[in-house]
Amino acid sequence: MKTKAVRIYGKKDLRLEEFELPPVKDDEILARVVSDSICMSSYKAAMQGSDHKRVPDDVHVNPTIIGHEFAGVLEEVGDKWKSRFRPGQKFAIQPAMNSTGSLNAPGYSFRFIGGDATHVVIPSIVMEADCLLPYNGEAFFPASLSEPMSCIIGAFHASYHVPPGTYRHEMGIRSGGSVAILAGVGPMGLGAIDYALHQERKPSLVVVTDVDESRLSRAACLFPPEAAAKQDIRLVYLNTGSVGDPVAALRGITSGKGYDDVFIFAPVAPVVEQGDAILGFDGCLNFFAGPTDPGFRSQINFYNVHYSFTHVMGTSGGNTDDMRESLQLMEEGKINPAVMITHVGGLDAVVETTLNLPKIPGGKKLIYTNISMPLVSLYGLQEKGKTDPFYAGLHEIVVANDYIWNAEAEKYLLSYAPSI
Repeated sequence: MKTKAVRIYGKKDLRLEEFELPPVKDDEILARVVSDSICMSSYKAAMQGSDHKRVPDDVHVNPTIIGHEFAGVLEEVGDKWKSRFRPGQKFAIQPAMNSTGSLNAPGYSFRFIGGDATHVVIPSIVMEADCLLPYNGEAFFPASLSEPMSCIIGAFHASYHVPPGTYRHEMGIRSGGSVAILAGVGPMGLGAIDYALHQERKPSLVVVTDVDESRLSRAACLFPPEAAAKQDIRLVYLNTGSVGDPVAALRGITSGKGYDDVFIFAPVAPVVEQGDAILGFDGCLNFFAGPTDPGFRSQINFYNVHYSFTHVMGTSGGNTDDMRESLQLMEEGKINPAVMITHVGGLDAVVETTLNLPKIPGGKKLIYTNISMPLVSLYGLQEKGKTDPFYAGLHEIVVANDYIWNAEAEKYLLSYAPSI
């Protein structure tokens, strides 16, 4: 059957094309993609082309489908997998197939599977790696966002501390400790705030920083300090651009002790150095935001590494268990990754959106792959609705939910948006 998909041919060379999918083999699965959220990692892949570690060297002749935060419906299941999967089943994909020992991943490395497509063929390696996950939610977009949430969950699990006098790594953020989320009101930072407040291993203090007051205000509306206090968590938002000495201000919140766990959500050297400077004894710094520049560097205080046992680590993606936890927390209503979404669009918006992602303000850009629609901000629906009743109806649904994307909005979009 034919599919429409966005494929990468090289650096800054993305193309929306229609082409034939190969027949499904006994160990493969045919699926219809419904939603894909665009990740900064896709932008990096588009900028680097075959220089990217996950993009094959021959994409100029064998292009691969981009997009790795996707969800949809299984349509045809090969004989090998009929005992585990069935047609009509909703699914999410964990692209980080760590157990394979390879960096190959859907959305980067494969010709016939990626999130920015109408239909895909899921190869056997995905199921063998246990990375095709059944999903039982009403809407599709939470399953798409389970992938970025799994990255956040993985980062929290990967943090570690070492009890004095031992060489034993105790994994996870320090229970009852202090957490700093620096440059933390972008889409992934919002997910980190949500998870920090609602997972089991709760800190006693969460401090979130940024230099954009409007984004900090929005975060405070989504996650009010008063609500966090009901869970015995002190939640503080700090505009580090408005204080003379951000390090002193941040350390002052902890009475000078510093932070047990620091997460860096922007690949900016001064932010990394700020994070290093606020670590407390045995503090763990997680460099979460992957840089585009392979030569990115920052200074670290090795005096503190030696005498205060501070340590630096980084995570890139989560694992399948992290994604299962993400899906479970969403199904239980404990986290709501919809707060990440600020724009929606159709498959024909993917190329321009991906290539210009850093220039587009706001949070997550959510794509519905079987519709035709320009990328539209949730806050721009009202203006477009003045001349188009379709957008007017969508605006009514979104504004009634405080401009947060939701299942009703998705259902409306899938029912009334033009097919691609």
